[in-house]
Amino acid sequence: MKKILLLFVAIIVTFAVKAVEPSGTLPVVYITTQNNAEITSTENYINATFYIDGKSSGYASLGSATSQTAMKIRGRGQASWTDYDKKPYRFKLTIGTQLLGMSKSKNFALMAYADDQHAFLRATTGYKVSQLMNLAYTPDRRAVELVLNGDYKGLYFLTETVRIDKDRVPITKQDDNAIDASLITGGWLLEIDNAVSTEQVTITEGNGSLARFTYKDPEALSSQQNEYLMSQLNGMDDAIYATDKNSTAWQQYIDLDTIARYYIVQEVMDNYKAFNGSTYLYKDRGTTSNWNFGPVWDFGDAFMRNGQQFIYVNSPKTPQIWIAEIAKFPAFQAKVKELWPNFYNNQYPTISAYIDSFITSIKSAAACDAQRWPAYGTSDPVVDATQFKALLDARVKWLNDQWSGTGVENIEINGNVPTEYYNLLGTKIANPSNGIFIKVQGDKAEKIYLKK
Repeated sequence: MKKILLLFVAIIVTFAVKAVEPSGTLPVVYITTQNNAEITSTENYINATFYIDGKSSGYASLGSATSQTAMKIRGRGQASWTDYDKKPYRFKLTIGTQLLGMSKSKNFALMAYADDQHAFLRATTGYKVSQLMNLAYTPDRRAVELVLNGDYKGLYFLTETVRIDKDRVPITKQDDNAIDASLITGGWLLEIDNAVSTEQVTITEGNGSLARFTYKDPEALSSQQNEYLMSQLNGMDDAIYATDKNSTAWQQYIDLDTIARYYIVQEVMDNYKAFNGSTYLYKDRGTTSNWNFGPVWDFGDAFMRNGQQFIYVNSPKTPQIWIAEIAKFPAFQAKVKELWPNFYNNQYPTISAYIDSFITSIKSAAACDAQRWPAYGTSDPVVDATQFKALLDARVKWLNDQWSGTGVENIEINGNVPTEYYNLLGTKIANPSNGIFIKVQGDKAEKIYLKK
């Protein structure tokens, strides 16, 4: 009798979970696979059809239940696919289509973010910071609700995938198996990866670690392309591990401005997975074109540790490719400090309102999602967002302390720490920068010239 009762309860709970309906406050993506087949692979696509009901979102609907669009769909991701029942998906269309106001394309993803206990704010905020840091391309995305084969799957994010295209990574596409030396200098789209792939090359980093690079485009390499790519990666590695950190040889390979902007985004998000996996870099055609870091993608490890430290310090994700060594170059440090004040003073203050607006837009859908996935939903996004903003504020404040220093910090003279600073005109200044300063030593009238 007890077993029968437990089975009855299990059936009731299962029915209750599956009976959850969309909130109606976000666009709803309806997908039906051929013969209602289950999506079981992250490699093999299966046939399906879909339509989008824009609801009251302000975005246009696409098709209807009686007029659906053909698609092919598969799973995507690694741990996000294997570790959670709420699965992410990737799909492609027959022709380029504009979905919910995003740029026209055949290729999109439905991101589940089942691992995000911060009100779906890790990727949301990371993408916003990327936009504010003016990276060349940040994937566009829309919050939606998903119904797959009649089963409500919860709150998802319809997202542009990273690929070479005029509206995505804006470089010249390179043919697979190209052999012409003038054509294989670009475009390249690579991913620093932490998983083994057949579409991958490896090098031994200057610190002895194995570095994996998955080539996303082109997808198949001729011997000439493979040789060129290996030459570029080994050349970068040699230049990055140069003993002389005043050397600029590495900047002949990597665009300084872009990597500094990309790095700041990852530090703001405390994303220690950066430079270990899901880190893209691309190069346009031409012998003088540089490698650019970006676009951003995965923030699944953002704000996952306690304490304030740079992402390359004591990172649980190893190896991190290059960044700890690049951070030693004065030119890189100076570029980060040059870019930081504008973000901190002008861009970052807008994020709080952006988060509040986002939480308002997903609140009802998040409640439905939490009902559908009680094991890892975010039932009260307002509370979770408040906690997240506190973490973000603390992080940004700590970074500001590191990157807006006086330029004369940690200096002692005759065992005494400077207490007052004056410029060469004798005017007292609160925040001296690199240069020459006059220092008053405590109560003494002694003036000491400091040069950094």
